[in-house]
Amino acid sequence: MDAYGRYLPAVNRFPSAADGKGFKALADYVHRKGLKFGIHIMRGIPKEAVEKKLPIKGTNNITANQVYTTDLQCKWLKDNYTVLADKPGAQEYYNSIMDLYASWGVDFIKIDDLSRPYHQGEIELIRKAIDQTGRPIVLSTSPGETPIENAGHVQAHANMWRMVDDVWDVWKDVTHLLKVAQGWYPYIQPGGWPDCDMIPLGRISIRGERGNDRMTRLTKDEQYSLMTLFTIFKSPLMFGGDLPSNDPFTLSLLTNKEVLKMHREATGVKQLFQADGKVAITSRHPKTGEVYLAVFNLGDGKEPVELKVSLSALGLGGKAKVVNMWTGAKNGIVAGEFKQQLLPHASGLFKLTAVR
Repeated sequence: MDAYGRYLPAVNRFPSAADGKGFKALADYVHRKGLKFGIHIMRGIPKEAVEKKLPIKGTNNITANQVYTTDLQCKWLKDNYTVLADKPGAQEYYNSIMDLYASWGVDFIKIDDLSRPYHQGEIELIRKAIDQTGRPIVLSTSPGETPIENAGHVQAHANMWRMVDDVWDVWKDVTHLLKVAQGWYPYIQPGGWPDCDMIPLGRISIRGERGNDRMTRLTKDEQYSLMTLFTIFKSPLMFGGDLPSNDPFTLSLLTNKEVLKMHREATGVKQLFQADGKVAITSRHPKTGEVYLAVFNLGDGKEPVELKVSLSALGLGGKAKVVNMWTGAKNGIVAGEFKQQLLPHASGLFKLTAVR
């Protein structure tokens, strides 16, 4: 911690941070690789800064003990106190830490214990603090479930926000995501993205947070379903596995060019239906007019079920060409209605083009 109550990298873990350099050397190295550099912090002001009555940079003798409260302190990591948004010095404290991060070259910041419960005052302080740095820094709020009644506010103040709590390699987490996502479709927009959490595929839990070091427990059908949801929903794609351990199948889920194009360029994402274990979601390419369709069988039975979607519901005419986006297979031409047989927990992702 520096003299203004701002956390610094531990030199025993980050030797390049010695002599007050912070994360700048590491960020410079990452940037030379053509990548972005992000950090993950906790909401609030350090307890130690409060106890030592450290000065807040940018103020006239306001100290940390004048801007805090013990109310709503994080229940699972008690290093910080809540910042009282209406206190003199509160904005300056958040300005000071964002100025520090901007000087290091931070491009992305995830702030934990911020959106459940929803800390509106601190979120507004943080947004203003980032903006006043002049550096474009992506703001990610965590964890979920972000209250849907705060949707308009979070959309205006953050770039991505968690819809649910942590997503792990269990099927119930995927079905829960689909359920919660129903409230968030109207809030998908450039620069503001409902966040499905990290992608729990490949080799995970190396340090054993939930279970032993393993490859994902999701079946291949379940993995397709998870990635189909994340991509058509336009969730930020944050991979939670160990990249060097990826097998060819996991890599194929992350590098499909057609699927990534849909994720990047499609607009108008909406759910067509979610009932009786059947789900259909669609979007459209704004330039080509191609329609994307994701269908899911959430059921736990043993037999496949048939999902039907009328072409009129997709804004298409009487006939359409169908391509399986995961395999590239051409499924021919359908008339009037799209039909697909799906095994339990399976999904399909298709591109439909009107036939004139």
